[in-house]
Amino acid sequence: MAIQTVNPATGEVVKSFTPHTSAEVKQKIEAAEKAFRSWRDVSFEERARHMNRQAEILESEAEKYGRIISLEMGKPLKDGIAEVKKCALACRYYADNAADFLADEEIETKAERSLIAFEPLGVVLAVMPWNFPFWQAYRFLAPALMAGNVGLLKHASNVPQCGLAIEEIVRKAGFPEDVFQTLLIGSKEVNAVIEHPHVKAVTLTGSEGAGSHVAQKAGQEIKKTVLELGGSDAFIVLEDADLEQASETAVKSRMVNTGQSCIAAKRFIVVESIADAFLQKFKTKMEKLKTGDPLQDEIDFGPLARVDLAEDLEKQVQESVKQGAEVVLDGGREGKDSAYFKPMILKNVKPGMPAYEEEMFGPVAAVMVVKDEEEAIKVANDSRFGLGGAVWTQDRECGLRVARKVETGAMFVNAMVASSPEMPFGGIKKSGYGRELSYLGIREFVNQKSIWVA
Repeated sequence: MAIQTVNPATGEVVKSFTPHTSAEVKQKIEAAEKAFRSWRDVSFEERARHMNRQAEILESEAEKYGRIISLEMGKPLKDGIAEVKKCALACRYYADNAADFLADEEIETKAERSLIAFEPLGVVLAVMPWNFPFWQAYRFLAPALMAGNVGLLKHASNVPQCGLAIEEIVRKAGFPEDVFQTLLIGSKEVNAVIEHPHVKAVTLTGSEGAGSHVAQKAGQEIKKTVLELGGSDAFIVLEDADLEQASETAVKSRMVNTGQSCIAAKRFIVVESIADAFLQKFKTKMEKLKTGDPLQDEIDFGPLARVDLAEDLEKQVQESVKQGAEVVLDGGREGKDSAYFKPMILKNVKPGMPAYEEEMFGPVAAVMVVKDEEEAIKVANDSRFGLGGAVWTQDRECGLRVARKVETGAMFVNAMVASSPEMPFGGIKKSGYGRELSYLGIREFVNQKSIWVA
């Protein structure tokens, strides 16, 4: 079956690709292993030259690649361009810092000399999603290649052009042949790639189900994994919060990428004394957002990435309302064949409802009113997810206290949850394990070898 690019704004099939055969995949894995044998010995200085060149390409051709993102998964063009440029930041960060992050670490022991050496593992498979098709791939690509590993990318089946474009950029930046390759394969073919003896590790960003499947297969093969899975981030608003700033950021955080972000705010936990005031500001600001053709500058959000995703979100809303959730801002799908979904706000969201228990991967905000800070923390932690979260208060010590008590991989005080090259990114509970970015990310796929000299 062909792998297709379908423009979610129009439903038009833009381009079709013939999947790689099993024989072609094996050839690519063999080529990757051959490339690794020489790439692992290349100096950090030379790796950095290629990585900085890649950053230059990403910056200079951001509109070209941003347009591909928009056509494949519906992101507004201005946001696609910003995503491509953000990838350049990761390239420069690891070009500048990889040598220090992976320098031998001297350890004081009884030996004449003892140290920890950080050595590349080899071929690493990356299984990546469609929602940030460049950024999430580069969170893996930049540290992996700077560490001396080589990469194979199995991108989401609805963004094949993005996957091929990333391979093109790596090649244009002067990296040796086969150091990074895109595999045009379906999900069912991933197992065979993991089983190949040359593949040493797997990183996946995606759904809970996909993560569980890949981790199981990698576990059978005894291969290292990093998983970044779903999230249902809490956005806690305490009674002393700056409601104007909090409500403005709430809209941005819920609507980033049309709500299709693992770290988008999804559960808005608001102390009852200011709940009505916050909700009114939240609703007013949300109502002002504009949608339309993703290629037009004046829009705030585009369609969801696929029609079936809009259908799934609609079912979650309908079931939540059926169980008693109150619609504060009405929106939803524009038609049964449309991927467009207008923002919605639900109130009185309770345990058992899809809006409470599940990840809502689209522009639907679930509001929960609580008595105080203690109950806010309790509700925030009443989730199987633990990726990110935010707390709003003018008391910074209070904010830090709450941040420490909420069970997530990241907490932001008076700010929107976001990823940046300098800070580790990842979750706990059903949101996955391991870390991307920062010095922790580049050390995930290296052999941390102890060397003892008597």
